[in-house]
Amino acid sequence: MSKIYKDAEAALAGAIKDGMTIMSGGFGICGVADTLIAAIRKSGAKDLTVISNNAGVDGGGLGILLETRQIRKMISSYVGENKLFAQQYLAGELELEFNPQGTLAERIRAGGAGIPAFFTKTGVGTIIAEGKEVRVFDGEEYVMERGLVADIAIVHAWKADTEGNLVYRKTSRNFNPNMATAAKLTIAEVEHLVEAGTIDPDHIITPGIFVQRIVHVPVVGAKPIEHRTTRKRVAA
Repeated sequence: MSKIYKDAEAALAGAIKDGMTIMSGGFGICGVADTLIAAIRKSGAKDLTVISNNAGVDGGGLGILLETRQIRKMISSYVGENKLFAQQYLAGELELEFNPQGTLAERIRAGGAGIPAFFTKTGVGTIIAEGKEVRVFDGEEYVMERGLVADIAIVHAWKADTEGNLVYRKTSRNFNPNMATAAKLTIAEVEHLVEAGTIDPDHIITPGIFVQRIVHVPVVGAKPIEHRTTRKRVAA
């Protein structure tokens, strides 16, 4: 059976529903599955729990799902670029499970590896550890963190073949590969789609066995700039 779907709406058909947990790949505004996020918005699915490094920006990424109030809970490590997120959270309209960034990455990796929990020093003695098991190993305290799994993972890859083998570029490699392994259903939107066997095996980052559905997105919109920093020209 072909893994290729004609568009993002078709790739989500029969899979998306209210109350699901979704992993959304990317780092900041790099490697975000914008086309699939737009399709989730169009689906109208609500009460979603979304696992993502960040909550998008105002008007972009996961920010468009916050606009329609389709997200009930975020599991994230950084949410500082989204004013709408802050407004909803402070108003008690949005739940937040905050994680140190390395802990979030490891929770996702652990979920994909079938590891239900692990111990880390990060967060010991802080509010991060409240309500969690703490154990002593070699005289040091460690807090237990649970692995994360999702119903659907949406990822963005630079290149894929028809079997779902994925290649990411640069910062897009943060979170996307781990998330692709940690969901019941992984949907990849890809910029370049090639025939199976044409990607050098040494270049494959996510093996196709983890990917069930693929959407070819050959035209990527203009890349937004998260922070524009300039300096004044020096007079000649």
